[in-house]
Amino acid sequence: MAKAVLKSILIAAAICAVALPSARAEIRILASPGGPVGPFLQLFERVRASGERVVIDGPCLSACTLVLDMVPSNRICVTRRAILGFHAARSVDQQGRMYAEPEASELVLQAYPTAVRDWIRRRGGLTSRMLLLRGRELAAIYPSCR
Repeated sequence: MAKAVLKSILIAAAICAVALPSARAEIRILASPGGPVGPFLQLFERVRASGERVVIDGPCLSACTLVLDMVPSNRICVTRRAILGFHAARSVDQQGRMYAEPEASELVLQAYPTAVRDWIRRRGGLTSRMLLLRGRELAAIYPSCR
């Protein structure tokens, strides 16, 4: 379990490390498989407080999608490579077995912006299956990065 938390912290740090210095500060998400929620909540809280824009420029899966709740929508944009991946919340017990967390899944679903929440519901809701939002459907919800 500590190994998984360390991996998530390193992934979160890598996301921070790709912030590009420019006239307009931004954080660029190139590829995030997700991981434990805690490090992502901490990271995106710092991003929200910083005022930086978030450019989603590749896969942002699982806990990474919490950026949609934590950072104001007007500071998020997507590229053609952006993919958002959603699934139900789950936990791992001390024996390494995964189990569903329906209450947490509902809380996460409610936290997403309405357009994202509606898109997820139209596809059957949050389940163990990964739902991928990309392309035209994603561009209809978030602006293209300029």
